[in-house]
Amino acid sequence: MTSTIQSMASLRSQPEIELVVDTPQNSSSTTQIKRSLTAIFARRIKQSLSALLTRFHAGYFRISLSLGGQALLWKTLIGPTDDRSILRDALHRFHPTAFLVLWSFALFTLVLLSLLYILRCLFYFKMVKAEFLHQVGVNYLFAPWISWLLLLQSASIVTPKTTSYLVLWWFFAVPVVALDVKIYGQWFTKGRKFLSTVANPTSHISVIGNLVGVQAAATMGWKESTVCLFSLGMVHYLVLLVTLYRRFSGSDRIPAMLRPVFFLFFAAPSVASLAW
Repeated sequence: MTSTIQSMASLRSQPEIELVVDTPQNSSSTTQIKRSLTAIFARRIKQSLSALLTRFHAGYFRISLSLGGQALLWKTLIGPTDDRSILRDALHRFHPTAFLVLWSFALFTLVLLSLLYILRCLFYFKMVKAEFLHQVGVNYLFAPWISWLLLLQSASIVTPKTTSYLVLWWFFAVPVVALDVKIYGQWFTKGRKFLSTVANPTSHISVIGNLVGVQAAATMGWKESTVCLFSLGMVHYLVLLVTLYRRFSGSDRIPAMLRPVFFLFFAAPSVASLAW
């Protein structure tokens, strides 16, 4: 009887001993699998982000530039006016939520592009420097600041003649002025031949940046400052226009992928008309 009880006790205790021995091995193997999967996943994300940042450039801000222009256009069309035409009455029937969705989407796109370019500046500064020294790439550095100025003008949460509007205007306008100083400095120091060599249709973006800044300043009531900046922008535009139209073979100055920038010949006068 005693031996039977001992054998039953030994049979009951044997599985418990096996579970105690096997459980650490299973947990350690599971932990190793999780660590390896995490390392592979992190490596894939790092490689994808690295490839994205190396291919990303300031030219992608054309997306936010177009969205910001559309947001400003819709705000102008649905705003209060004395025009009682059929088109204006039809546009005023749209719910303001549609404009809010468009403005929010433009803001989200611009914030995303700005974060990507900040990461590019941190990890691939040499590429950003090469872009700054390139005759086409430097003009696209105006695009993010123009986009922010357009969103500032079309924003319904920030009204002109307020401290927040003034601070944001200075924050977005100072980089435009700094880039202007860089471009004008090269023109004045390296002579007329340098201007005829580096001038291309993307140079109109710098003119658009000046005029958009003027338009944003005009909403704050700065009449003398806006007239001065507007005159400077128009002189820049006239010099650039004469330089480009005197060139007979201007299409070979930029890559074929950027040929659509010739439409900027119409964009600069349009923005000038709005600023005036």
